[in-house]
Amino acid sequence: MLEKNNKRLVNAWASFDWSNSVYNLIITTAIFPIYYLSVTESSFGGETIEFFGLPMVNSVLYSYAISFSFLLIVFLAPVLSGIADFSGRKKRFMQFFTYLGSVSCIGLYFFTGENVEFGILCTVLASVGFAGSLVFYNAFLPEVATGNKMDRVSARGFAMGYTGSVILLIANLVLYMKAEMFGFKDGGAATRFGFILVGLWWMGFAQIAFYYLEDRPTGKKITFDILGNGVRKLKDVFSVVRRKTAMLRFLISFFIYSMGVQTVMLLAPLFGDKEVGMTANEMIIVVLILQIVAIAGAYFFALISKFRGNGFAISATLIIWIFICVAGYFLKDKMSFYGLAGLLGFVMGGVQSISRSTWSKLIPEGTINTASFFSFYDVTEKLAIVIGTFSYGLIDQITGSMRNSMVFMALFFIVGFAILQFARLKKSLNPATGN
Repeated sequence: MLEKNNKRLVNAWASFDWSNSVYNLIITTAIFPIYYLSVTESSFGGETIEFFGLPMVNSVLYSYAISFSFLLIVFLAPVLSGIADFSGRKKRFMQFFTYLGSVSCIGLYFFTGENVEFGILCTVLASVGFAGSLVFYNAFLPEVATGNKMDRVSARGFAMGYTGSVILLIANLVLYMKAEMFGFKDGGAATRFGFILVGLWWMGFAQIAFYYLEDRPTGKKITFDILGNGVRKLKDVFSVVRRKTAMLRFLISFFIYSMGVQTVMLLAPLFGDKEVGMTANEMIIVVLILQIVAIAGAYFFALISKFRGNGFAISATLIIWIFICVAGYFLKDKMSFYGLAGLLGFVMGGVQSISRSTWSKLIPEGTINTASFFSFYDVTEKLAIVIGTFSYGLIDQITGSMRNSMVFMALFFIVGFAILQFARLKKSLNPATGN
């Protein structure tokens, strides 16, 4: 592998964000949720659909499906990361999940509404592929950049992801608006073809990272005896975390505020559709604004972190997140939704980027088993998403309004902010000590 901070290596690592972020934008955020609501309502004559014979509200089913996919990763990641560290083959697992996710996206082409079970299956597998690949991708960060460069390198990854996903989103939007010109019978057919493009983009551009990132094979054979290695590794990581106050308190804070961050990001399109009445085209414009602003947010908060520290930068984003959730409850008109989406994009780029680099800095310098540390981080985040999305769907089901779900998310940000203040992250984190 090239030396740390090598420009070619950094760009190659960041290119994986370019490749997989199209899933996060087009499938998770912008197009598929709207397509899913449209085709299921059309096929079943309303919001109530049948899933394996059980009546469910389509938006609630989608929330639960996303929650279930991340629950799978909670159980899979520790085992797989343990095997990856034992065998020294992080890239191999990164490749497996990438191909699982991209092929599942391609499979969504065949989802037309009435086969909702198939659509949910592909949705879950694509989500597992995306989340699983990130465990091992993130674990390469300490091998790509030194501690003083991690904030900016992490921000570069997110910025490249936002840029690449916007390019493909615009291409999909052109296909949808000019469907007949491109030989499609209608916009729906063009939208479904866009899911194929997502899978091919993800799979294709990932080859850049796969070419430059290198495994470090240990030569140890993988047997059934080491399947529990991942759990043992997590226990070892936890013992390290418990000894380092800053690390432990940051992780607790991260767990709590991630319940809000990821849930609001994942389900904002459904909120705009059902509560504000945004059309499909308007939602796509909103998401474009969100992604473009997120690039600025990632670099802005990396700069804030450089001068004021990681703790201050994350705290600033959390205060804005609280405002977004409360404002979302009272939001009525489309123009206000545009403005709030822009603000959401700004802090979305910041909190994700700085959280990842903060954890990287907290990992003791010289650690070889970085996959296990990032598995611990990822399990924390995914468990937070499970709780967050399930809570969001449950409140929506009980109260019949996503507005109540949205304002409830503010509680996660408030508690996360409070705990982060006790972490006392130093202005300049020292990777060698984890403080």
